[in-house]
Amino acid sequence: MTPVSAQENERRAPLSRARILQEALAVVDEEGLQALSMRRLGAQLGVEAMSLYRYVSGREDLLEALVSHLTDGLRRTTETPVRVEDGWQAYIQWLAHEVRGVAHAHPQLFPLVATRHPAAPWLRPPLRSLEVVEDFLSALTSYGFGDEAAAATYRTFCSFLVGHLLLEASQMGASTVPGEPLDEGDADSRPALPLDGFPTITRLEPLLSEDRSDEEFESSLEELVDRIERQLR
Repeated sequence: MTPVSAQENERRAPLSRARILQEALAVVDEEGLQALSMRRLGAQLGVEAMSLYRYVSGREDLLEALVSHLTDGLRRTTETPVRVEDGWQAYIQWLAHEVRGVAHAHPQLFPLVATRHPAAPWLRPPLRSLEVVEDFLSALTSYGFGDEAAAATYRTFCSFLVGHLLLEASQMGASTVPGEPLDEGDADSRPALPLDGFPTITRLEPLLSEDRSDEEFESSLEELVDRIERQLR
C-alpha cells in the first residue's frame, strides 16, 4: 500500500473557513495578492471553487477575513509583555512593533491592510478593528489621556504606521499599486456600525469623526522640518 504524503493528507482534510483562510494567506505570501482567486484557492485545496462558497461568500469576503485575521491579533492579552505600570510610552512602542511584525511577516498582504476601505470612515488603518481600537483608546485614557488627546493620538499613530510600513512592505517586494477595483459598495450608504460593547469608541466617535487632515499634515510637516534642523546641528 502506497503511503500517503503529509501534503496529500492536508488536501484531504475537511474544509473549514479557518483552513481556507490559512491557505489563502499562504498563496498571497508566496505569490502576491493578484494571484489569489477562488479558482486558484480551490485548486490549492484540491476542491472545486464552488465548494468554497459554503464558507466564504466570495473574494471580497475572503479579503476582508484575511485583513481581520491579521489585525485582530493586535489586542493586549495576559501574555502581553507590557504592564500598566510601564507607562503609555511602553504600550505605544509595543503596539508599533507588533504591527511592524505583521507587515514584515506578510508584506504582500499589508498594503491591503493599509488601504482597504474600513468599516467606518473614522476607523484608520492599520488599527481598523473595533476591538483593537477600543483597546487602544481605553489604554490611553487609563493612562490619563483626555478624550481629545486619545483621539488625536490614534490618528497620528495610525498615520505614522501606514507611512513607514507601506514603504517597508514595498521594499520587501510588495506591490502598492492597486489592482482591479474592489466592489466595496457605496461607503456613504453603509449601515451604521453597531458599537454595543465598545464604550470608549462610543464616547469618542464624534472626535474620531472630525476631519483634522489639514491640521495634522501641517503639524507633521513642522515636526519633520524641526527634526531635520536638529540633525543638521
